[in-house]
Amino acid sequence: MIEIFLAAPVASIIFVITLAISLMAFSNHNIYGNFILNPYGVSRGQRVYTVITSGLIHKDWNHLFFNMLSYYFFAFMLEGLIGHWQFGVLYVLSLILSDLPSIQKHKEDIWYNSLGASGAISAVVFSFIMFAPTAKMSLLFLPIPMPAWVFGGLYLIYCHFASKHARDNVNHDAHLYGALSGIVITFALHHNIFNEFVSQFTGAAQ
Repeated sequence: MIEIFLAAPVASIIFVITLAISLMAFSNHNIYGNFILNPYGVSRGQRVYTVITSGLIHKDWNHLFFNMLSYYFFAFMLEGLIGHWQFGVLYVLSLILSDLPSIQKHKEDIWYNSLGASGAISAVVFSFIMFAPTAKMSLLFLPIPMPAWVFGGLYLIYCHFASKHARDNVNHDAHLYGALSGIVITFALHHNIFNEFVSQFTGAAQ
């Protein structure tokens, strides 16, 4: 554990804080009330801070488990690739950016709320894909390994379709725009990433 913290201190701190606050929220509904994102209120200048705090709480154990599992698989490796402060910027900025489309889309819906770190975690996953496009990835419930770039493409297509047609109370917009934010922010922090992305395909072909 000490080795992990020393190698990825920013990812470790975010992991611990998110886990701790999510667990506290399960038994304290006041935390939900204060931390959850309500686009209707935020668009009117109320509790704007929830664009960040909503990423620290989760709906239930399954929501928390799958988000933290995805985070665990990618965040600690990504910090080693992109840098410590860069990882922090990527995570916090993508958490905010992934919520903006939902705020705009639901600004007249007083009953709509959003929570969870899925947008930022999508950004982490896609930033990792930019660094390692030929790595093997798969879904937990569909363990069929595929190149990371293929996984990423299918994920974006699914999120785009689901954001328009799904009725499952999942904020697919946050997933989609979180992923896109991860790509853009990674490029902003690491300008040579696209050349490295392409070179990995060249190396794999040879």
